[in-house]
Amino acid sequence: MAIPKAMRYLAGATCLIFIFLLVTLYRTDPTAIKLPTIKPGNGAPKPAAKGALEPGDRPQGWDHDPQQDPSGEPPEPLHRVNGDNYAPDNANSDRINATLLSLVRNEELDDMLQSMQDLESTWNHKFNYPWTFFNDVPFTKEFKEKTSAATKAKTHYHTIPKEHWEIPSWINKDLYTESKKMLSEKGVQYSEMDSYHQMCRWNSGVFYKHPALEKVQYYWRVEPKVHFFCGVDYDVFRYMQDHNKTYGFTLTLLDSPDSVATLWPETMKFLADHPEYEAKNNAKGFLTEEKEKGHNKITNGYSTCHFWSNFEIANLDLWRSPAYTQYFDHLDKAGGFFYERWGDAPVHSVAVGLFEDKSRVHWFRDIGYQHIPFFNCPNNGKCKGCEAGRFTDGEDWLNSQDCRNVWFKHAGMEA
Repeated sequence: MAIPKAMRYLAGATCLIFIFLLVTLYRTDPTAIKLPTIKPGNGAPKPAAKGALEPGDRPQGWDHDPQQDPSGEPPEPLHRVNGDNYAPDNANSDRINATLLSLVRNEELDDMLQSMQDLESTWNHKFNYPWTFFNDVPFTKEFKEKTSAATKAKTHYHTIPKEHWEIPSWINKDLYTESKKMLSEKGVQYSEMDSYHQMCRWNSGVFYKHPALEKVQYYWRVEPKVHFFCGVDYDVFRYMQDHNKTYGFTLTLLDSPDSVATLWPETMKFLADHPEYEAKNNAKGFLTEEKEKGHNKITNGYSTCHFWSNFEIANLDLWRSPAYTQYFDHLDKAGGFFYERWGDAPVHSVAVGLFEDKSRVHWFRDIGYQHIPFFNCPNNGKCKGCEAGRFTDGEDWLNSQDCRNVWFKHAGMEA
């Protein structure tokens, strides 16, 4: 029986639409972020024990590092230099309420100047955002003169109030002394340094309470002795604002499980009292999927994956929120910044992973960065001095410390 002409037209149109949708779905932009394919037989992470990996092997199970793929800038809108709209002396510039932020000692001056030189040459000489420096003692005249000479932007220097830096009164000093000794015996790095514990606590939940940051909206944390490799031609703070992002990172790694053994149980206690703070579209799986065998057992459920916070670009309202304010207060009273070695990286990461919508967290793929011994090196034609796709220039086993594959699995690569 002959098929009516109208039905034949309808069937033909349906086929054309189907083909169009398939082409649209599978068409690949060569600069789009895409997850590498899983290498056959290499789907499981390798343990972090020392031992050479096979040439080209990836503990993440990838056939290659995603940073080897050509990439470009994040999506528009992007704000760029146009005439004098970002000139340092322009009172009506396009800059928003943001600062570059550094906690640094006077004796780290040379290392700080190196970090400034890199970031100024790759980005800030175009946008002229101010630098804000913090120290637990007053900055020297030399430090102020040399850092202010390293930028056309404004520079600000602040001493941390003693009540923000000193070990809190509720910390049992005998228990703290014994805890430091035990952590050291377990090989937890910096565990016997009081200043390191104090720094981790300050960076976790005290820094933004300084009066100098009271009215600041965004910050980009910059540490001494880091490197920036790639030209960035857009205002990253405006990107965060325009795209509703609250937290930006470049690297995500495993932590020492012994340093955070009780962080997850304390977090679960807090959530039991405040279930309303857990975001619906969160990244809890990033925090709980076991990447390194044995970590979750030591930590009672935490994978130890975290954003490496020596680089972070964030909206300060994230830390000022009731959820984080109460969470930090809970952790602070629990004492883990001193009885263990809770760092600002895992504390910030757990909070972001649980309290924030994961779509508001952004991987700055295009910002080439190094903090010894790890790299974020994109393949975008604007980079000098780092090899695209290189994750570390240290021993091979350090490749197993990369948590990007876990983040991409639970949050995607487009965020």
